[in-house]
Amino acid sequence: MTGKFKPKYTRVAQLKTAQDLRSYLSANHVKLDFDEELLAKEDSPFGQKVQLNSGRKIGNRLCVLPMEGWDATADGRPSEFTKRRWENFAISGAKLLWGCEAVAVSHEGRANPRQLVINEANFSEFVDLYQLIINKHSEKFGSVDDLVIGLQLTHSGRFCKPNDNTKFESKILYNHPKLDKKFHLKEDYPLMTDDEIDSLIEEFIKAAVLAQKAGFHFVDIKHCHGYLGHEFLSAYDREGKYGGSFENRTRFLRNIVEGIKKAAPGLEIGVRLSAIDFVPFKKSISGEGEPDLAENEAYKYAFGCDESGINIDLDEPKAFLALAQSLGIQLICVTVGSPYYNPHLMRPALFPPSDGYQPPEEPMVGVTRMIDVADGLKQAFPELIIVGSGYSYLQEWLPNVAQNVLRNGKVDFVGFGRMVLSYPTMPDDMLNARPIQRKLLCRTFSDCTTAPRNGLYSGCFPLDSVYKNHPHAEMLKTIKDAL
Repeated sequence: MTGKFKPKYTRVAQLKTAQDLRSYLSANHVKLDFDEELLAKEDSPFGQKVQLNSGRKIGNRLCVLPMEGWDATADGRPSEFTKRRWENFAISGAKLLWGCEAVAVSHEGRANPRQLVINEANFSEFVDLYQLIINKHSEKFGSVDDLVIGLQLTHSGRFCKPNDNTKFESKILYNHPKLDKKFHLKEDYPLMTDDEIDSLIEEFIKAAVLAQKAGFHFVDIKHCHGYLGHEFLSAYDREGKYGGSFENRTRFLRNIVEGIKKAAPGLEIGVRLSAIDFVPFKKSISGEGEPDLAENEAYKYAFGCDESGINIDLDEPKAFLALAQSLGIQLICVTVGSPYYNPHLMRPALFPPSDGYQPPEEPMVGVTRMIDVADGLKQAFPELIIVGSGYSYLQEWLPNVAQNVLRNGKVDFVGFGRMVLSYPTMPDDMLNARPIQRKLLCRTFSDCTTAPRNGLYSGCFPLDSVYKNHPHAEMLKTIKDAL
């Protein structure tokens, strides 16, 4: 790939010194703060503990974000690839494992035919996954008393593909003029009924009960990346009790939380939230992404933005966090956008996935946007525990930016996403002030997205020998060469 494509922007690996980085940020008008020097282990914010309102302690300020592998069995059980990935989460050094990966609450709600599903039939597998993390973390670090493990519960909504990697079986809340066209849904494609939503809420509650019985400390009620929970937040045009007003658009969350409190008392609840969303982007003639909007066209479906579709407005995201706080939810993981229609927002990268577009902005702008959004919400809700996302693109400079945001109270936790696929122990190295292993750094080639977009496993094909030597690696190469 690197021999065929010359990126428009400078690669992070070429920014060797703090002055190189500072000059580059200035030249590109990026207001990203970082610390030039890393503090000694005993003075670093990385190792500071956090105590939840429940009294449960989290041993440091580093978090592994949900990373899905598209590698479960047809009936939703973990494969050996799944277990290997969860073992890497366990030995990462992070003391907060946010959901581990997206787990569907029903077969129909799967984003792909190899997504995990939690139900009575698969329950023992989740007991084993939880125990795998406990055992491996204990072997390496000695204690699990300050380790907090969540399970992310999801329904994929308009992006459901439960039976075939190439066929959407969408469940939608409203007819979206842009997304219906982009993903080939007819204008009169049927909507989920209120009764269907009521039944789905019961599925979430049952899944949460199973998660608690399996040992997990919290569940994440997923509200991000264009999946169903996120789509509720933009259901302005939907009629009935689940659309229109803010109260109605958040009824899904409220009813799930109410049910969990009754059925699984003591289980912590978190929400991973796309705090802002932009209009869908399309590939321009030049190959770069551009907003899919005509001149002067208003766009009203971007939660956290005004009708321009690109100007941030945090009023409703703040209202959502106020609601979460009133419901007793303390854990909030902030992300943005959707990988299906504006991937540069949430996964800044020089090299786009196969169904993407060239970056429409210096990727550091995207990193800075995510940091600033999380910071704005943290300052408005200091009592909430805010986890930040979007740090992988920083590569060598991730520790320096992470130290700065933690030291200045912009977030409570720094989240690791794609980076843990290539470099699972980066959190442990940071916590112990070891030199960063540059050869393991994720360089954002987007193979971990291109592969599953084409029905293959998701993993780090450039750097992880297990994936590099797997038959899917050759298949992926063929796909990329054809593109």
